[in-house]
Amino acid sequence: MQEKIALNNGVKMPMLGYGVFRMTEAAACEEAVVQAIKAGYRLIDTAAAYGNEEAVGKALRRCGVPREELFITTKLWITDTSYEGAKRGFARSMQKLGLDYLDLYLIHQPYNDYYGAWRALEELYAEGKIRAIGVDNFTQDKLADFIFWNKVKPAVNLVECNPFFQREAERAYMSGKDVLMQAWSPLAAGQTEIFTNEILQAIAAAHKKTVAQVALRWLVQRGVVPIVKSANPKRMAENLDIFDFALTDEEMQFISQLDTAHTCFAPRQTGVAVENFLEQAKLYEL
Repeated sequence: MQEKIALNNGVKMPMLGYGVFRMTEAAACEEAVVQAIKAGYRLIDTAAAYGNEEAVGKALRRCGVPREELFITTKLWITDTSYEGAKRGFARSMQKLGLDYLDLYLIHQPYNDYYGAWRALEELYAEGKIRAIGVDNFTQDKLADFIFWNKVKPAVNLVECNPFFQREAERAYMSGKDVLMQAWSPLAAGQTEIFTNEILQAIAAAHKKTVAQVALRWLVQRGVVPIVKSANPKRMAENLDIFDFALTDEEMQFISQLDTAHTCFAPRQTGVAVENFLEQAKLYEL
């Protein structure tokens, strides 16, 4: 049975989610979500910028699981990140998903007028249209400033986190502020030879589990909620099967030594990198 964790407003969220990033073919995305729910996933994570909210909505209507048993997340894109834009973006996403309420709504990136957008999210939250609100990709300094100046504290911050980019200082800060850390790319998108790493392979063998299961279990034991992606039903089931074992303190320490303190993707720490990213973001204007 999948475990749940309480957010800072008391709403309970599954400890493992299914994501649909880059699932751009509608029929394939719809079928993948149906299969994921059939496998046991109850947290489904999408975004306006993914271009597949309609497919996810169709899957939710097909899956046969009552709406109240599902936890649905979507995200506000940069080009809608303002007070009025957030109201429009939320309405558009709800129409595409075919839902009358959302479990979690995130500001997708810390760019544009995210303070204005948060005012809109606070209002939608107060109206009961969203059960919890949060942010995505906020660094520790931006999150600290955001918490200081806002009335409603984010329930979640979704960031890249995996055995090679562990972000322990940020996890500890979020924990101290009662903001739940979610992890995108928890398996490093397979880019850094995670599946052939000797330490992870040895721990997996000791538990008769896969390397992916060990990496996901490591995140869960740190209080981090991973968002996983696979179109393969066998992999879906394997990734979900992490609640029947626990890593030892020694194994957790071994994994901590794998941290490179560096993103597995292109960093955005310079003005030029951010400008290039925002130019690309405009291409996804919704």
